[in-house]
Amino acid sequence: MLIMLIMLIMLILLSGCASQPDDSLRCGVVSGYLDPDSSQDLYRAVVTHLDGKPVISKPNYRLSLGEHTFTFAELISAPSLQVKLAARTPKDLVVRVEANRRYHFAAQFNTDKRYRGHDSGFWQPVIWLEEAHACELPVK
Repeated sequence: MLIMLIMLIMLILLSGCASQPDDSLRCGVVSGYLDPDSSQDLYRAVVTHLDGKPVISKPNYRLSLGEHTFTFAELISAPSLQVKLAARTPKDLVVRVEANRRYHFAAQFNTDKRYRGHDSGFWQPVIWLEEAHACELPVK
């Protein structure tokens, strides 16, 4: 009887351990592969830096949970944009990554006024779509 009780306690303890998800493997994805809707003044953007480190832009970034800082360069091709090349500077966006979520980024063209010359206020990076997406970081 005592052996059965000990085995039952061990089984309960082990099943409790097995049911806990490994938080270190949970992740979210930040993506730029979808074409944003230009009728909403959204254009493609490319990632130049992630958390302060230079990166080669790619379609998806699988990331640990928490805040991540992206630096983007815009690819706005609107004919009404008449700023000088020097005004087309990269901008940062902090993305709060949550488990099993995908965030799609774009360059939002601000059409509230005419932008000319060196005015870099013509755009900002945005998350234009968020959706559920299963994600797990690879085991190291």
